[in-house]
Amino acid sequence: MAENVAGTKVPAFSVLSDEGKTVTEQDLQGQKTVLYFYPKDNTPGCSVEAQQFNEAYDRLAAAGYSVIGVSRDTVKRHVNFKAKYGLRFMLLADTEETLCQAFGVMKEKKLYGKVSIGIERSTFLIDETGTITGEYRGVKAKEHVGKLLADLGIAE
Repeated sequence: MAENVAGTKVPAFSVLSDEGKTVTEQDLQGQKTVLYFYPKDNTPGCSVEAQQFNEAYDRLAAAGYSVIGVSRDTVKRHVNFKAKYGLRFMLLADTEETLCQAFGVMKEKKLYGKVSIGIERSTFLIDETGTITGEYRGVKAKEHVGKLLADLGIAE
């Protein structure tokens, strides 16, 4: 899936959750969802972002949104990450990168001169019908959740 996916349907996928359950695009039907992709559990930026989504969880839920985080980490790593920070939302273990590829979040990155392929921090808003209604790509971990809440009209 290319960038600028707003207005399209969520592509078919099947990945495991942190609870070891298979989650598909059908599971997103009937609820609004904030689906956010992040590079790796227990890294500074990803930990900050997860904690901010956790702090915003009640406000997002009150506005009718569920929150789901996605990375290439294993179910076991997700279980540990979720427990460490008391996260109240589902994490998906996209170890095969199927969901990452479907949403086009795999990007070339440079770190200390080394080039690698990794997840570009991105968030997608999905409505009750499974249509992507908004997308945020290349977001900054520390600023993103606040901006998202403001855009949704549910900021503090």
